[in-house]
Amino acid sequence: MKKIAVLTSGGDAPGMNASVRAIVRKSIYHELQIYGIMRGFQGLINGEIKAMRLGSVADTIHRGGTILLTARSPEFLTAEGQAKGIAFLQQEELEGLIIIGGDGSFRGAGVLEAAGIKTVGIPATIDNDIPFTDNCIGFDTALNTVTDAINRVRDTATSHERVYVIEVMGRDSGHIALLAGLAGGAESIIVPEVPFDLAEVCSRLTRGVERGKLHSIILVAEGAGSAIQIAKDIEELTRMEVRVTILGHLQRGGTPTAYDRILASRLGARAVDLLMEGTSGVMVGYYQAGIQVIPYGDVFANEKSFSWEDYKLAGILAI
Repeated sequence: MKKIAVLTSGGDAPGMNASVRAIVRKSIYHELQIYGIMRGFQGLINGEIKAMRLGSVADTIHRGGTILLTARSPEFLTAEGQAKGIAFLQQEELEGLIIIGGDGSFRGAGVLEAAGIKTVGIPATIDNDIPFTDNCIGFDTALNTVTDAINRVRDTATSHERVYVIEVMGRDSGHIALLAGLAGGAESIIVPEVPFDLAEVCSRLTRGVERGKLHSIILVAEGAGSAIQIAKDIEELTRMEVRVTILGHLQRGGTPTAYDRILASRLGARAVDLLMEGTSGVMVGYYQAGIQVIPYGDVFANEKSFSWEDYKLAGILAI
């Protein structure tokens, strides 16, 4: 194998640049030609490609986002769009493609694999909802961002003796809310995986007031309900003053943590090794204390497990 490419797809995640950097430099070390495809699968369709050199990834390991840019591509969901992307890869004589992204990105990789294009996937999503990897690239940074936000909101909540409902990302996954809530000492954590009882949430608030608490923090994953509506319902039931903070895309950006940089570098380098060995149709993840190689089929057939132990612990510590 002499000529490969890399693209980033789906939502950006801190650490993507560190992974691109590792892929580019590991490829050059092994005398491979390495190219970057801009704007994900849409760039693949449009033929947006550039040669990557050592200087292409200089001073990028600490940057959030992705220097290759990313875009949603409804066109690649169609047979016509897929045919365009496959034809471009064949035209450029690219022998392998490394795809950095989440579940949707891997499904796109599966389409290319079925067409004879060798691919390796690297899990990068702040939702951390990909199985067979302890953490996806970007999750640790997002977790620390949310925890820092909780700390800041708590200062104001205490000063004004208020309840704050903080909404975090997590349309189908409550991993950010769960671990940030545990790290930030939230009184209640509301996630898509667990039906929530508003009466119990209010009961916790009331018990806190009775023992002299000056504030309370409730963390809500966006897929579990509207923070604005939950705040209104709490006000009606408790007559307490409630404020809402929606963190939104603030959680995606920022300098990646050391953990995310190291994880991204390890997975990026291993992905290059796999293509050189002739292995494809797989994801590389860090799982069970080491880098693991998992076929796409196994990734698609499973879901990331929800930590009930952490959820119970957070509830116990918030009594």
